[in-house]
Amino acid sequence: MKSLGAILAAISALLMVSPAVAHHSFATEYDRSKPVSVTGVVRKVEWRNPHIWFYVDVKDARGDVTTWGFSGAPPAFLMRQGISRDALKTGDVVKVDGFRARDGSNNASGGRVTFADGRSVFTASPEDVRPN
Repeated sequence: MKSLGAILAAISALLMVSPAVAHHSFATEYDRSKPVSVTGVVRKVEWRNPHIWFYVDVKDARGDVTTWGFSGAPPAFLMRQGISRDALKTGDVVKVDGFRARDGSNNASGGRVTFADGRSVFTASPEDVRPN
């Protein structure tokens, strides 16, 4: 019975630690010395914890398309800021300013999103670096 208690205690400890491990710091993931600014069409939006992700198809001068992935704040934070689940929609033309992933991939922090009509929202977590 004593070993069952130890096993349950270990499982409980792991379950409590996993949310803390899932969160990352801005400095760990993104490079503040590498700002990015891309304009394109929203391809997909994943509105779920721990952070939203949205993907933007960016067309270059030759017509080649590169998809950029942007990490945003947790959904609850965005909703408290007045940014609803349907604020970013597939097909929207947006300009996204953020900071490139440290691994050099086409991922970045989704700092500021500016829509075609000029509206702008800050989509990153409160502790993230804000683009100028």
